[in-house]
Amino acid sequence: MTRRFALMIDPAAADVARSDFADTFTLVDAAAPALSVGELSTQRGDGVFESIGVIDGHAQEVVPHLERLAHSAQLCDLPLPNQAQWHQAIERAAAHCEQGEYVIKLILSRGVEHGPTPTAWVTAAPASDFSAVREQGIRVVTLDRGYDLDVAEKAPWLLLGAKTLSYAVNMAALREAHRRGADDAIFLSRDGFVLEAPTASLILRFGERFVTPAPNGGILHGTTQLSVYEHLTARGFVAEYAQVPASDLSRADAAWLVSSVRLAAPITAVDGVELPVDRALTAELNEYLLSPRD
Repeated sequence: MTRRFALMIDPAAADVARSDFADTFTLVDAAAPALSVGELSTQRGDGVFESIGVIDGHAQEVVPHLERLAHSAQLCDLPLPNQAQWHQAIERAAAHCEQGEYVIKLILSRGVEHGPTPTAWVTAAPASDFSAVREQGIRVVTLDRGYDLDVAEKAPWLLLGAKTLSYAVNMAALREAHRRGADDAIFLSRDGFVLEAPTASLILRFGERFVTPAPNGGILHGTTQLSVYEHLTARGFVAEYAQVPASDLSRADAAWLVSSVRLAAPITAVDGVELPVDRALTAELNEYLLSPRD
């Protein structure tokens, strides 16, 4: 039987310094009702989240995920999470994960409407099997996001740089990609620049140089992309951020979508145009991403 885990958190203020937050955690049945019907995370998607990959009981890239959770909370005017408290909650969840791949989700919601505090919880569950995707690759289509590259600066209330629970648009983009016979999508800005995928970051290879779209224009800074860049830099490659014109997609010597659970999925085609696949490097990247990383 698969093991699922759920832990409700009574959020502590970010500046509370304690060595033990055990009394702020409540273990709940992951299959039973736990949220109020007035919960704004379900009514409005008003909250933020993170998904952390777990390999053989080891939660990956915890600090970058917690930093991004705090960044998202700040953008959404939510109380900043107490890093130590959430770190302990992650440790509790990881301890319930068996061998193999799991995913831990961190959720911080605005709470019940007119309620006194946010709602927070952590879950753990077995991850989907992405081994075939990592080896065989994915076909993607490009979709217009409908915004210019500088929209995040002009309209910060769109929260494009936050990882919010409002994922209906992302899921609609994936359904549109499937309707077009592809596995995933890459968003383009209205003025013709590459952004990101609905649930992943993009990395392109041009010779010995690797490029990912600069984390502006509402692009979410990917934790897995950061890990891949650390590995590539250690191997002596140039890994950089840049504004990437849409025309560069078809010129790439190789390309990947990377994320915390799927890891590195090589792109085999963009809008029906075949792309080269570096299978040796793909295998190397996934071997690295499957190793314990903090």
